[in-house]
Amino acid sequence: MNWSLAFEPLLSWPLLAAMLVPLALLAAVGLWFRQRGAVLRLVALAALALALFNPVFLDEDREALKSVVAVIVDRSQSQDIGDRTAQTDAAVAGLKERLARFKQFDVRVVEAGKSGAAEERTETRLFSALDGALRDVPPSRVAGAVMITDGEVHDVPAGRPEFNAPLHALITGHENEKDRRVRFDKAPRFGLVGKPLDMTYRVIATDGQTGPVDVRVSVNGQQVAVERAFIGQEMPLQVTIPSAGRNIVELTIPKEDGELTDINNRAIALVDGIRENLRVLLVSGEPHAGERTWRNLLKSDASVDLVHFTILRPPEKQDGTPINELSLIAFPTRELFVDKINQFDLIIFDRYQHRDVLPILYYDYIAEYVEKGGALLIAAGPEYAGPSTIARTPLMSALPGMPTGEVIDKAFYPRLTELGQRHPVTRGLEGSEASPPRWGRWFRTIGIDRPEGEVVMKGAEDRPLLVLDRKGQGRVGMLLSDQGWLWARGFEGGGPHVQLYRRVAHWLMKEPELEEERLTADGRGMTLEVRRQTMSDDPGAARIITPSGKPLTLTLQKSEPGIFSGSMEVGEIGLYQVANGDLTALAHVGPINAPEFGDVVSTESKLKPATEATGGSVRRLVAGTGSDIALPSIVPVRGQAEAAGRDWIGLRTTDDSVLKAVSRVPLFGGFLGLGLLLLALGSMWYREGR
Repeated sequence: MNWSLAFEPLLSWPLLAAMLVPLALLAAVGLWFRQRGAVLRLVALAALALALFNPVFLDEDREALKSVVAVIVDRSQSQDIGDRTAQTDAAVAGLKERLARFKQFDVRVVEAGKSGAAEERTETRLFSALDGALRDVPPSRVAGAVMITDGEVHDVPAGRPEFNAPLHALITGHENEKDRRVRFDKAPRFGLVGKPLDMTYRVIATDGQTGPVDVRVSVNGQQVAVERAFIGQEMPLQVTIPSAGRNIVELTIPKEDGELTDINNRAIALVDGIRENLRVLLVSGEPHAGERTWRNLLKSDASVDLVHFTILRPPEKQDGTPINELSLIAFPTRELFVDKINQFDLIIFDRYQHRDVLPILYYDYIAEYVEKGGALLIAAGPEYAGPSTIARTPLMSALPGMPTGEVIDKAFYPRLTELGQRHPVTRGLEGSEASPPRWGRWFRTIGIDRPEGEVVMKGAEDRPLLVLDRKGQGRVGMLLSDQGWLWARGFEGGGPHVQLYRRVAHWLMKEPELEEERLTADGRGMTLEVRRQTMSDDPGAARIITPSGKPLTLTLQKSEPGIFSGSMEVGEIGLYQVANGDLTALAHVGPINAPEFGDVVSTESKLKPATEATGGSVRRLVAGTGSDIALPSIVPVRGQAEAAGRDWIGLRTTDDSVLKAVSRVPLFGGFLGLGLLLLALGSMWYREGR
């Protein structure tokens, strides 16, 4: 029973004051002058005042509130090492059982590090989880918190935690754990393709070990070197970036006997390969309407260094002009096609014909250049079908089609072949989905016989229009019309000439994005995305190996012609190996070299300052090398009493309660109040009447 006295006045306080103050003054004057009946008059006034103030006895029925205990369970990936998961599960079950014995505690269990978000799995953020668990709890009701973790917590406050209750930490793992890890100290984000890139790395041992260790260096999954490193020292590393786009540089050290885990024995650096400017040689046989289209396209590309020559004065032209009056630049044939031919990434012959400008032997050099990995594009005009065609030179071995001698002067809409709808050079060209395509017409096609390679576009009478072929290690393309400039001029609405020409040029120069058969994988958050570019109808499923070595299978679905893709949510941060057919790819899911895997040795030191500042404690669940956990006893404490002992931890109880009901007993209510008031007034009247 919680009895208390309260006043519930019948009138407002200003009215009570206006009524009782004058009466009190009259009673005081009577007492001062000792008038007869003054005391009884004061008693009657007091009875009236009590009746108006209406005193009430209140009996409150209250229910005590429970104190809230937060149990924060570390479920990060470092907790999967060894038997830490088993220790954690046993500790959580035992702690729940012990806390259930105390009815004054409300237990909230929160598992941290288990979310699918990559940001939450990158670091162990137990204090953020603690704040979230107690966000709706008043500070007076917080009993304390217990963290079950390996001690590798990355959001420990620098000073005293904003937590006004005992904080206890139960550490999983074992004492004197041994581990080695490797990390990059300096890893540039970008590198030039084919050029050496300087990096540095360091091997770290937790037990103070020194000495040499072998470090295997891999680029895009291929081992390129084995370095000799000294533990604890910053070591230099130089790698060559093999391709444009994303490259994965990986360092791996062997697992040592007795080492805790090898999960951090590898380090990853992502380097975006950037090509130096591509060198293109454009040779125009004679001025024509489409010549500037090629020139403008290549000059507008900041990644291309263009060398352009137009044969304005063939050798057979004799007009009697003295040599010293000619302002033309001599065509440096030997310098371009002998001395520096291998410096070019692409050679384009635009309506070029053999007119003895190039010695016949030089065509053989060009064919050899293609065979060894060079790129050649033939933009054919009527000259290709004429008697001076370059197909009648030693270059014929590199060409994908021989001319029939026909020039079909007939209007047509350029169209994609069935193969071209899947080929990365022509797939998805703007306007190609309509029939006929939403492009302007062309009016000339050069006929060829038995084309080699892949015919991806067709012209008049379904003749080949664009042919792409591989010759040895190099590539050759042939555009069998000189009418592309009509698209550039916007004739009949124009067409995607920039997109088409640029794709053709970059395919010839072996840009990875335009490979017919290509497998790529990427990590977005905790999702692994796989993309397969292929000319086949069904590439099959992708085979995946997780960072821990677990095999997975991912079904690839057709997303567009020539493209199959799939994605899956994964639970591990690290490097995934993806394979499909003969192709392989690597993808890193989650942040690179996340702190979660930096130091995985269990420790008490990181949480000790925070627990001591709150009056709590930090202790290991397993002593020595044993396997049985030892849970401390739970002791309820009040106020600022000590909250930790040798084998026990304390949790505070609260004095807060909630009001359930109130019983009212008026003191001057009913006949009792009326009788007392009449008695007082009657006594006063009787005394003054005598």
